[in-house]
Amino acid sequence: MRQPRGTLSRLAQPGATLAVHVTPGAGHDAVALRDDGTLSVRTTARPEAGRANAAVQALVARALGVAPSRLALVSGATARDKRFRLD
Repeated sequence: MRQPRGTLSRLAQPGATLAVHVTPGAGHDAVALRDDGTLSVRTTARPEAGRANAAVQALVARALGVAPSRLALVSGATARDKRFRLD
């Protein structure tokens, strides 16, 4: 399930919206592309005080090969299914 840095760079299109399914509190951090086109993100961060959201943002940005500041959470702040927009 682990993807090397920048492996998903083909998805890094400005204005793109990325569907992400998150598993917080996982044993390790990982990002993978599912068959349905959504990203599956596992993070060791707990869903407390926005820590998991920040960790997911950083993991997705790293997998895309972009700066975390280019990703904006547009929906799902308290849900496992989230949407990020790439600016």
